Amino acid sequence: MDVLTPDQLPDAARLLATGQVVAVPTPRWYMLCARAANPAATNAVFRAKQRPTDKPLLLLLDSPATAENLFDMSCDARLLAGALWPGDLALGLPWKPGAGTVAAVGSPALAGCPDGILGRLVALTGEPLAAAVCSISTPAAGERNHPALTAAQVAAFERTTEAGIAAVVDGGICPHGRHMTIVDCPADAPARLEREGTVHARAIEAALTPPGGPHVG
Repeated sequence: MDVLTPDQLPDAARLLATGQVVAVPTPRWYMLCARAANPAATNAVFRAKQRPTDKPLLLLLDSPATAENLFDMSCDARLLAGALWPGDLALGLPWKPGAGTVAAVGSPALAGCPDGILGRLVALTGEPLAAAVCSISTPAAGERNHPALTAAQVAAFERTTEAGIAAVVDGGICPHGRHMTIVDCPADAPARLEREGTVHARAIEAALTPPGGPHVG
C-alpha cells in the first residue's frame, strides 16, 4: 500500500480511475473510496469491510449541481445542500427516473458533498465516488474494530484484512470521532433529521428556515 501526501491527490485520482480502492482522511476518520460506477471496485470495499451488500455505501458528489442532475431534489434538499454543502451532511435522496441507480449505494441514495482533502479528490476524479469508514462493519466487527484515525491505523487494517487498498492519503490524525449528520429528503415530503452527527440539528433547522420566512419542512 502506497502512502501519499495531500499534494499527491492526482496520483490517488489515477488509482481510483483504474478501479483501485484508496483510503482518504476526513475530519472524522479515514474512508475507503472507490469509483461508484465500477462494481468491481465497490465490491472490493464491501469485501474489505466484511460489509453485507444490502448495507449501501455513501455516494460522494462534487457539487449540489451534480446532485440536481442525479436526484429528485425537494425544496428542503436544495436548501440544505445550498447552505451546508460541502461539509459533513449526508442527504437521503431519491434517484431521478432514468438517472441510472448505482447498486452499491442503493435507492434512495445517501449522498454527501465533502469538503477538505476528500472533497478535493472527488473533484479531481471527475465522477461520484462510493465510500465507507475504514473499519470492519457490523455484525462482523468486534470490540477492537475501530475506525482508522491515522494512516498507520489504515496500514494495520490493510495488514489484518488484506483488503487490497492501493494507497492511503496521509492527512494526519482525524480528531472529530462522530458520524455525519443524515437528513432524509423525500421528493414529496418534508425533510426529516434521521441522525445528528457533526452537523448540529440547529444548523439543519436554520438551513430550512429562509431569512424572514417561516420554517420549511
